[in-house]
Amino acid sequence: MATWLRSLGHDAVHADELSLNRAADEVILATAIAQERVIITADLDFPRLLSRLASCGPGLILLHGGNYSESESVECVRRVLFAVRHDELPRSVVVVDREKIRRRWLPI
Repeated sequence: MATWLRSLGHDAVHADELSLNRAADEVILATAIAQERVIITADLDFPRLLSRLASCGPGLILLHGGNYSESESVECVRRVLFAVRHDELPRSVVVVDREKIRRRWLPI
């Protein structure tokens, strides 16, 4: 995903590239806040953490509804990038599945 996003000109990194592949969700969230990044995940803990913190960021793209192949994940995120303005992503939680996209403004 990060490689594909970089090919489109986005400043994207994978948690592995930041040595966060085994980090707690709270650490990943804090890093995303500090680096002003949008998290792309299928982990349902991230919306809960954002809600508990009443945080205005980071933005979140949540792949919802089952296991996705790499190509399906890319297609979901591609749909989000076309549907949601780039400047709105850092202040949004976007839930995407194979059928639809839903967005809520932060804080939630």
